[in-house]
Amino acid sequence: MDEADITRALKRIAHEIVERNRGARDLVIVGVPTRGVPLAERIATQISQIENYHTPTGALDVTLYRDDYGTRQAIPQSTKINFSITGKTVVLVDDVLFTGRTVRSALNALNDLGRPAAVQLAVLIDRGHRELPIRADFVGKNVPTARNENVTVRVKETDREDIVRVEKL
Repeated sequence: MDEADITRALKRIAHEIVERNRGARDLVIVGVPTRGVPLAERIATQISQIENYHTPTGALDVTLYRDDYGTRQAIPQSTKINFSITGKTVVLVDDVLFTGRTVRSALNALNDLGRPAAVQLAVLIDRGHRELPIRADFVGKNVPTARNENVTVRVKETDREDIVRVEKL
């Protein structure tokens, strides 16, 4: 995917979120660092333009909730959610959905912050190979991959370019 493909996918996701939720009044958008955060902000901007309503956006660090914490070299980042999620529909945003373990970690982290009315999942890329019964509600693109392939997502906010590549390991 190039920059135009990513932009179109995020606009479509924003429209689908608004349609499914019949507006944006009870929505909050939460990105999973690193690349899920700028994607969440872009989706929230699109929703704000569609609905003429500011949708709260935040970042949810899941590092300490991962089942492989301690075996990976991951540095915890900070969770930045300055609004209540209780009673809200939380749209969780990540760049790539793979095994589902990051999403499980995010659900556990959200439980420590409150009790949302619902949690929906939006991803730019769904590459398959799920290990847990988790499915995205909103998908930019389904990209069938082999286990020996890697999906690389780069976004302008952190990488100075918007691109998605599939590469052999």
